Amino acid sequence: MPLISFLGPKGTFTHEAASIIGDNLIPYCTIPAVLESVVNDESLYGVVPIENSIEGPVGITLDSLANKFDLKIFKEIIIPINQNLIVNPGTKMEDVEDVYSHAQAIAQCQEFISQNNIQPHYAISTANAAKNIIGDKTKAAIGNSMAAELYDLEILKHDIQDTDNNETRFVVVSKEDHEPTGRDKTSIIFSIYEDKPGALYDVLGIFQKNNINLTKIESRPSKKGLGRYLFFIDYIGHRKDAIFEDIINEIDEKTYFLKILGSYPQM
Repeated sequence: MPLISFLGPKGTFTHEAASIIGDNLIPYCTIPAVLESVVNDESLYGVVPIENSIEGPVGITLDSLANKFDLKIFKEIIIPINQNLIVNPGTKMEDVEDVYSHAQAIAQCQEFISQNNIQPHYAISTANAAKNIIGDKTKAAIGNSMAAELYDLEILKHDIQDTDNNETRFVVVSKEDHEPTGRDKTSIIFSIYEDKPGALYDVLGIFQKNNINLTKIESRPSKKGLGRYLFFIDYIGHRKDAIFEDIINEIDEKTYFLKILGSYPQM
């Protein structure tokens, strides 16, 4: 069984995503550490979050793939983020005074927290929050069912998130991307020469004239000065498809930085 690294600790949503592709899992404490484990052949695959439907892109993942690690996206995993109120066995709602979780989970459950007059506290992860409430019925955690099971806790309230369409997209990274399946997506990063009217359109127009569907466009500061950005694009198709060789060459001529992050099956 291949080793799979993931952003830990155990009991997080990334752990849940990683468990979909295998059981031989190793947690790492940071996203760069997960990616480095793949580079150093400590694991065959690494699983990290790349965007959330509410909170947006995960900057450290995008920046690391753009600038620090020569890895490819092998697969994407999209899971619904269902937040639950986790408590010690026998705890009732009126017992709970404080709730602990990762900052994003707290932000996603503001209405529930306010309505129940509970004091929120930040933790380094949803799993860490669950671990730290063990034995205290005045404390609760927000997290997934895996965290509750891991620490022999109970779910007092299910699906307490403010919105029901909360999803997180995770990517499985490897040294090689996926072979064509006929239903693929490709991710690329590029930066234009200068910030001028029409510069970005010149690149995007290449996709339009070739009738290629773009599924995502994100921008990130390049960290090389104000007004300089990296653009992340997902488009339908595999980089090995015949049409895309010419497209990539044309984009390369209009950019000073271009990197193909990989081609992989669509979810």
